[in-house]
Amino acid sequence: MTGIPLLIAFIIAIILMIVAISKWKIHPFLSIMGVSLLLAIVAGLDITQIPDIIGQGFSGTFTSIGIVIILGALVGILLEKTGAAITMAECVVKLVGKNHPEAAMLIMGWIVSIPVFCDSGFVILNPIRKALVQRTRKSSVACTVALSMGLYISHCFIPPTPGPIAAANTLFGETGLNQDVNLLLVMGMGALCSILPLIAGYIFAICVGRKVKARDEATNAEVIGKTYEELVASYGKLPSPALSFAPIVLPIFLMGLASAFSMAGINVPIITFLGKPIIALAVGLIPGVILLQRAGKMKDFYALTDDTLKTTGPILFVTAAGGVLGKVIASTDLVNFITTHATALESLGLVFPFLLAAILKTAQGSSTVAITTSAGIIAPLMVTLGFTMPLDAALVVVAIGAGAMTVSHANDSYFWVVTNFGEMDPQDGYKTQTLGTLVIGIAAIINVLLVSVIL
Repeated sequence: MTGIPLLIAFIIAIILMIVAISKWKIHPFLSIMGVSLLLAIVAGLDITQIPDIIGQGFSGTFTSIGIVIILGALVGILLEKTGAAITMAECVVKLVGKNHPEAAMLIMGWIVSIPVFCDSGFVILNPIRKALVQRTRKSSVACTVALSMGLYISHCFIPPTPGPIAAANTLFGETGLNQDVNLLLVMGMGALCSILPLIAGYIFAICVGRKVKARDEATNAEVIGKTYEELVASYGKLPSPALSFAPIVLPIFLMGLASAFSMAGINVPIITFLGKPIIALAVGLIPGVILLQRAGKMKDFYALTDDTLKTTGPILFVTAAGGVLGKVIASTDLVNFITTHATALESLGLVFPFLLAAILKTAQGSSTVAITTSAGIIAPLMVTLGFTMPLDAALVVVAIGAGAMTVSHANDSYFWVVTNFGEMDPQDGYKTQTLGTLVIGIAAIINVLLVSVIL
């Protein structure tokens, strides 16, 4: 199957999956896997290859973020059980005030995701989010959405994340411009074009936090039963800020250092090794264990690890199911169909790369794939479209990034990371993560267009 019938089949599959999860109350894992299988059959994939495609999609997710989720969750539970998360929350509150935890999460997310993948960044920063919710009694959903939006904006806009770097290399190379020299220009444009989506993301987080409730809201009976002061007192002496932040700051530093070396073209094997998310988080686990030892709770380490695996199991399986859906869609002719008919959008200027990336993102789930594929399609058209100057190429990169954040839904692993770690049901994920990425995506392209007019 190809063409319009395939596009219609894709749309029906997404609707069927949403209805199965939200209305028929079928577990997301079964809903996504079932819809993926049906779509593969209806799309006309070789029936003998479908099991392999499903297996590749499932295992691919575990390869990319499976261990990251487990290690990140283990670091998180160590921070929680030792009181380190409380110490971090106190430090953040002193900086931004008790009334603005959403702004703190938004800004922290935006900064952290420049060198760190948004999936890893959310897992790493989630303990601070949870502690801030307890400390400030603000909406858990608002803090979750603010963190998610901040991470996503810089993930799609600012090198050294792989998508923007690949797009810059492709587009500057096609126009004969020096990619290395102009990479700083892309970073600057990405930061400048982050202003409106950050504002829009913050406002959306505040608004949606009033309507949607998570399972870990600070107003639940468990938290009310123990005041914040009693909660702090139950830990005894809290750890120092330096040691408390170490399990989070150390992995971020290692990943950022590796990204900086990579961007500069410097190959230092030990830095590359330590900068891999799996190794960086494993290193971050060391100060987490030291925290546990100083709290006199080393005897609980085995039980905490066991609890972490039980908690992350459902998250991993649902996230991997989303990877299956993305792999099935990528194996159909849908992306080729979109690519073939992309010329119909050429007259739209910078809106063209935005729409192209948005279509590809929504169809197959991966922002990085959407960015790199869109750049490959647009590169031969750069001169035809009038994008011949370094500033033009940088704006095209950012316009593609804006499209690649529009929208995150069930075929995107990040959707499930945010929904599950944010203690939300899947239907609430559509109201928050999916709608939120639509809001920041539209704000982002408006920001790009304004910059293009002014500059």
